[in-house]
Amino acid sequence: MDRTIDLDQAAAAIAERLPRWQALGLAAQPLTWRDETASWPRPLLTERASVHDPDSVGLVLTGPNDTELHVVLFRGGWADIDFCADADGDGDDFGSLPTPHFTSVAEFPAHLDRCVRRVWPSAV
Repeated sequence: MDRTIDLDQAAAAIAERLPRWQALGLAAQPLTWRDETASWPRPLLTERASVHDPDSVGLVLTGPNDTELHVVLFRGGWADIDFCADADGDGDDFGSLPTPHFTSVAEFPAHLDRCVRRVWPSAV
């Protein structure tokens, strides 16, 4: 897989946002890492030090009313971003968010912020 994105830099960008998210009442589960060199099926690990050759980093944010945002960023420059924001109880506000192909890690934080605002509109 191409190494377009430095996943450690992406994890640092996530860590920078944690205090702001916590102030909004959001909780971040530990980051998950997948190792390219692990045998299949590749397990998700929460200890970065135990991952020799990371090919993805994942984040789950949860908030009020069982809202969730799931982000998996791959070093090849793409991300899978899904959400469930059923604040009114009708069960119909969920899905995948459109995500561009990232050409550098510098593009990721702004897109992540837009996704957080989509799920939690009061987030700034």
